Parts: sequence; C-alpha cells; structure tokens
Amino acid sequence: MAEQQVGRFEQLVLPHLDDAYTLARYLLRDEHDAQDAVQDASLRAFRHFAGFRHGDPRSWFLAIVRNCCYDFHKSNRIDRSSVPFSDDAADEIADPRATDDLVLEGSESDRVRAAVDALPAELREAIVLRELTGLSYREISDVVGVPMGTVMSRISRGRARLGAALGAGSRKAG
Repeated sequence: MAEQQVGRFEQLVLPHLDDAYTLARYLLRDEHDAQDAVQDASLRAFRHFAGFRHGDPRSWFLAIVRNCCYDFHKSNRIDRSSVPFSDDAADEIADPRATDDLVLEGSESDRVRAAVDALPAELREAIVLRELTGLSYREISDVVGVPMGTVMSRISRGRARLGAALGAGSRKAG
C-alpha cells in the first residue's frame, strides 16, 4: 500500500478506534475479546482500504467491527457463564459480598451497564451506536444493514426496556 494510502487510512479510520472498542465491548461483553475484534477489524479495514471510496469512514469502519464481533461469536461459542469447579479452588473463593463489591454494585453506571448488557443483541447494538458513539439513524442503518425505520424501532424498544430495567429512580435519557 502506498505511503499516501497509509496516511489517509490513519487520518480517516484511526480516530474511530474508541468508538470501535465501545461497540465491540458491548457486543462481545469481554474487554479482551473486544480488543482482539477491534484489532482484527483494523487489519481488515487496512487491507481493504483501497476499496473505500467516499462516505462516512466511521460508519464503514464500525460495520467492519460489527462483522468481526459476530464472526468472533460464531468461532468462539464457549459458554463463559460456566466455570469448572474443583475442591482445590473452593479454598480460594473470597466472600462474594465484600464491601467494595457492594459499593460498585450500587453505582449508577454499573446499573446502566448491566441493563444495557441485558438487552438483546440487536437492541444493544442500536443503543450503543446511538447513545455511546453518537451515530445518526442513517449511519446506524449503514452499519447494521437494516432500514432506518428498523433502527428507530430498535432504539425506541431498547430505551423502553432500559427505562423499565432502571426504574423510576433513574434520570430520563433522551
């Protein structure tokens, strides 16, 4: 790839790494997997950057990140919710209700994060793309590959579920 293309890639795509990581983190629910997916997406974007003509580079890159996350899900169908347990490990288990954990559980950001994590994947990705990365409905439509009306519906349903999950004591988002 020509040096000019490398400079253009760095200018147009690399500023969106934080948004890419945010999306991957919420889709994969694991920071290390998200880092791997963003790295893979960055390599794919770099390899195929010559095919990028015009348009929004952020939407283009986030679509690649989204696809990498779903590819990662397909290839790594390990159930992370079950952990092998042996009697040797039982001695190392700390009190699950330690004081620090109780404080963290009570924080508002943890409640919101848990509520977002509990959303179905299609609602979660729409909420993350809209509320955390600030994409427009049209940009989300381009990233996800569905009509704009579907995006609006997913965001509306996601917000409603978040409101129900967080209860009346939470601030109204909008």
